[in-house]
Amino acid sequence: MDGDGRPLPVIHTRGLEKVYGSGESAVKALRGVDLRIERGDFVAIMGPSGSGKSTLLHVLGCLHRPTGGSYHLSGEAIETMSDDELSDVRNRRIGVVFQKFNLLSKENIVRNAELPLVYARVPKRDRRQRAVEVLTALGLGDRLTHTPTEMSGGQDQRVAIARALVTNPDLILADEPTGNLDSRTGTEVMALFRKLHALGRTIVLVTHDEACARHAERIIRIRDGDVERIETVDERTETHDVTLELGFLAAAGA
Repeated sequence: MDGDGRPLPVIHTRGLEKVYGSGESAVKALRGVDLRIERGDFVAIMGPSGSGKSTLLHVLGCLHRPTGGSYHLSGEAIETMSDDELSDVRNRRIGVVFQKFNLLSKENIVRNAELPLVYARVPKRDRRQRAVEVLTALGLGDRLTHTPTEMSGGQDQRVAIARALVTNPDLILADEPTGNLDSRTGTEVMALFRKLHALGRTIVLVTHDEACARHAERIIRIRDGDVERIETVDERTETHDVTLELGFLAAAGA
């Protein structure tokens, strides 16, 4: 419980700052962001180019350290952690889906999906089994021997989502997850995120697409490195239902 007697939020920032460079050339990308995201939330972050939305996502994903302020992930102070501790948190508790996928082009998709489990030193047989299970659930069971260069953009995005899911993370972060996809494929990807949210995952995505953002429950609008306003989504973008048989996700208390 926090100081107000409420359950600890997944994400809680106070006065969060991020500065790149120093002296006269310093760029203040985040300017004192206060944010609270509860367990099970589905939130979209929007803002114009250069507003700090991607920087905020990278800080929340423990990819960049904040320059000032505080960031607590499920009650743990991220800004005080060592590099090794940050790496462990990033691998165990956060799944990140990148716009450009960041897949290994010469490795098959099983190898790509199981990579976080390799870093976690999960035995080879167990990690292969988990990767195959996730990829099959995402509709790629007949493509397991293929490399990313042999797949469509939508299929590669599904591999990137599978890689984010194999560790069964509490928190899923997505940076423009439909940015490189056509509208139909983008809608299919967002249907997957909706299903993952229904299974209890906390999801935070950055997008410039208003229709994509309206799949979420709340929209956090960022401008000039700070929160401009937070909106509740009354009418969410319609999407079709998807089947996602992933017992290890459904059984987890996210």
